[in-house]
Amino acid sequence: MYVRTLTGGLAAAALVVSLSLTGGQAVAAPTDAQDAPLAARVLIYDAKGSAEFKSAVDRGAAIWNESVDAVELRPAAAGQRANIRVLADDGWPRALPTTLGNGTVYIGRQAVDQGYDTIRISAHELGHILGLPDRKPGPCSSLMSGSSAGTACTNPYPNAAEKTEVEENFGGVLVGRAPAGRAEVIVD
Repeated sequence: MYVRTLTGGLAAAALVVSLSLTGGQAVAAPTDAQDAPLAARVLIYDAKGSAEFKSAVDRGAAIWNESVDAVELRPAAAGQRANIRVLADDGWPRALPTTLGNGTVYIGRQAVDQGYDTIRISAHELGHILGLPDRKPGPCSSLMSGSSAGTACTNPYPNAAEKTEVEENFGGVLVGRAPAGRAEVIVD
């Protein structure tokens, strides 16, 4: 499990929340409360409908877990409600984010049939659910360059800028905040 430390405005907000009234006086929490750890936001994904791509989806989620601290993707347990549904279909891969950390991903067989890497597709589409836009055209070193990097590109890892953007998106974000400009379908 990843842990973040509250800093800046979040630390001040935590300090204000931790104030208690005792005898009509405000008493602040000890100074070390400003360094209290903040657990990663856990997002549950359901890959039961991803058919032959389930292992690629699990690997794409694991790559994000290895790459960032502010969010953790976990597979859904039986009967558990998921933030992210992952489905396979015969179209082109795409993501339909609803709010930050929530939505549906389609792993489209059309791109796989054309030679695109399934793990890169999975990590890329999950990147959209984590609030990242496409960055096309782009080099293979950019996960969010998607198909513009070509079929020879199998890099499933986000670059430093993409990692930072996800960390910023989830660092202390309130649940349900819509990612900026992400109400539309993202087709890669």
